[in-house]
Amino acid sequence: MLRPARKSRSAEKSALLGAVALGAALALTSTSAQAATPAPRHYVALGDSYAAGAGVPGQSAGLCLRSDRNYGHLVAAALKAGAYTDVTCAAAKVKAMTQPQYDAFLRVNDPQLDAVTADTDLVTLGIGGNDLGTSDLGVGDVIATCVAGAVVNPLGTPCRDVYNHGYRDWSSWSWQYGNDDLADRIAAAGPKIADALRRIHAKAPNARVLVVGYPSVLPADGAACVLRQPITPGDVEYLHGVLGRLNTMLRSTAAAGGATYVDTAAPTAGHDVCSADRWIEGALPGSPAVPFHPNATGEKVMADAVLAALR
Repeated sequence: MLRPARKSRSAEKSALLGAVALGAALALTSTSAQAATPAPRHYVALGDSYAAGAGVPGQSAGLCLRSDRNYGHLVAAALKAGAYTDVTCAAAKVKAMTQPQYDAFLRVNDPQLDAVTADTDLVTLGIGGNDLGTSDLGVGDVIATCVAGAVVNPLGTPCRDVYNHGYRDWSSWSWQYGNDDLADRIAAAGPKIADALRRIHAKAPNARVLVVGYPSVLPADGAACVLRQPITPGDVEYLHGVLGRLNTMLRSTAAAGGATYVDTAAPTAGHDVCSADRWIEGALPGSPAVPFHPNATGEKVMADAVLAALR
């Protein structure tokens, strides 16, 4: 009489374990399904050369330098977007959201927000860096100023001296700084980006909007760039701080404007223009990309950051 009882208890135990295992499997399946990002019906990518993947093959859209391997294309493919519209364009400033973009008097792009429609349910926006410059080259004229300054003052901070108004205080025999033009330009770009976010939400009220920050173009330690890039160590550290300030502004503007901020600086840290393993190319690119811009690997890492933010 005892043996059947043992078999019964054994059978009950097996059934119980099976039920637990099945429940766990169903729970995992349910969690995975909930964690999966649904395919967007219409994804629109907005932004400048960092969003466009400038210089990364294959290129299209003329002077806009759009790559079919930029982070927008990679995100659209990963999510299996029903429709994808890429209107990113090299040298775009924030005003390019609402105005046509011109380069040397040639119209190179329509207002980017024209691409956002009522059925748009995903938008990425990577903009603001070119507002650091005053010419059509955007941030390119800042880079040119820093490189040119390093030629005549290789041991100083010629770039910071220009934008931060460095001067010799003869009364104290010390070097002083005045107002920082680049900090002012970042502050001025904030309300413009906030306005662009309001317009996106008005045109596509059901869209999830992500503001994509800038990657780690330069290291925090300027000494890492000695003999690697034509910018003085002091200016490398200055520009690293400027980029940090820009990303901080983008983060706070996104939070206030109902958008998700995507940090691309952290995942690209250690792979800057002065690294031995560059994901951001320097003055003389080692792989196809516009100088001081992400290469194909950099764009892939930025895409991964966007996808992670969407989960």
